[in-house]
Amino acid sequence: MQKMKTTAAQFTYPWQLCKTVHLVRHGQAMHNVEGDINREALLSPHLFDAQLSPLGLHQVGKLREDVHASGLLKRIELVVTSPLYRTMQTAFGVFGSTESNEDAGVNHPQIMAVELCRDRMGVRPCDMRRRVSECQALFPSIDFSMMDGEDDSLWNPHVRESEEEMAAQMVLFIKWLWTRPEQEIVIVSHGIMLQHILNVLKNDCHPTVRIDLCKRFGNCELRSVLIVDKSLKVADSQLCSPRNAAKENVLREEVSV
Repeated sequence: MQKMKTTAAQFTYPWQLCKTVHLVRHGQAMHNVEGDINREALLSPHLFDAQLSPLGLHQVGKLREDVHASGLLKRIELVVTSPLYRTMQTAFGVFGSTESNEDAGVNHPQIMAVELCRDRMGVRPCDMRRRVSECQALFPSIDFSMMDGEDDSLWNPHVRESEEEMAAQMVLFIKWLWTRPEQEIVIVSHGIMLQHILNVLKNDCHPTVRIDLCKRFGNCELRSVLIVDKSLKVADSQLCSPRNAAKENVLREEVSV
């Protein structure tokens, strides 16, 4: 488990304006395996919702051991996961209850699937209800209430999301995160989405930390950051399309690491 190095605190903020966020990339999935052989495989629609590889399952087991041993699981109040299979496997495998002896008396946090932190290239809207139904059967402890079963508002059937749209999506995701009452939260997502989250947060970060903070995530890597909302505004809880994000009055400088 990796923890980010931080510089000495220079300011004091009320605890209500702070959240501890643990960012986790999913374990190695089959599209990663195929992508190492042929990069074009990463764009295959057959591998978009890839499952974890045997190595990925091992990585998840190792991170679970680290999280339990460190006592981190006792502090986490909420786990937010992308609704894709590999991220839900990771979220449940690391933070979920297996009803085994090791979980006896352990209070496991709520796991919530949120569309805003899913990978680019979403599934077709007509497939969304079927996917959610299937995933609810496979992961009964995951809350899919944040998933819209009628429509995938973030999916474009003709164009893969641009870097700008993904960046805007992560700004909206951070806004949504501030509407949550929990103060210690895990986000299980995809490498590129985690990079964009950190890009949103890095503007007020000390230069000596910024390079380490924003480097590429490894599979099943965990990084922990303390974020501060300096806007003194109540975040908007409405989830809207990143294509409308340019119309939102969202300043990256209002959120800092």
